Amino acid sequence: MSKTAGTEEAIKRWDAYADTYSKNHTEQGDLHKEIFLNPVLFSFMEDLRNKKVLDAGCGEGYLSRILSKFGANVTAVDYSSRMVEIAKERTPNDLLIRYIKANCEDLNILKDKSFDLIVSNMVIQDLANYEKAFQEMNRLLVDGGSLIFSILHPCFVTPECGWEKTESGEKLYWRVDRYFYEGAYEQGLGDKEKMLFFHRTLTSYINTLIKTGFIIERMEEPMPSNEMLKKYPSFEEDFRCADFIVFKLKKQKEAKTQ
Repeated sequence: MSKTAGTEEAIKRWDAYADTYSKNHTEQGDLHKEIFLNPVLFSFMEDLRNKKVLDAGCGEGYLSRILSKFGANVTAVDYSSRMVEIAKERTPNDLLIRYIKANCEDLNILKDKSFDLIVSNMVIQDLANYEKAFQEMNRLLVDGGSLIFSILHPCFVTPECGWEKTESGEKLYWRVDRYFYEGAYEQGLGDKEKMLFFHRTLTSYINTLIKTGFIIERMEEPMPSNEMLKKYPSFEEDFRCADFIVFKLKKQKEAKTQ
């Protein structure tokens, strides 16, 4: 896999994988979203009633539907045509969600300062130009607006990471390798499918966010709750390392000119 492979290749793969991916999603998303991500995402949100919210990288639309049910005025974008089609098919007519096919790296179809909140759930690692995506999200937020986003944890989910096991299959430890590599790599998701992800270090993420004009308000590395462990005991192993990281950011208010 070439380090320089770009977002267009990722889009092709997500279009091809969209139906298989969506079959694993309920109204709470897939298991990892239900167990790890949703509790943190919603704990980071304030009252959503009548708020203008952008679901940046909506996939099959489960999060857009939840946000709409909470009273938000939701616009949802995704760069996969098939994902947008599925999201529309799954959305009841009484949920007035505006779905748009668009790449988060270029959202010029949306006006400056259009949203109070942007949520981007497991999307940024699917974009080659993450700096431009953050710039676009900053542009679209009102002054003081919030960006909440989740990604694969860049310290632990790296190219060539995985479990080291005994000959009998017992998991010994989680192997991390090539952390300082930044670029494209392939990751198996389905039985045969290999998706294209883009790795960058935690330092690169943090410095880019600060440079873009965001203030980091909160950060969390999700763990399964006791309630979720009772429901899904096999996720006990996820206390051994973090799979995801979630940020809440605030757009700095522009200084008034004299």
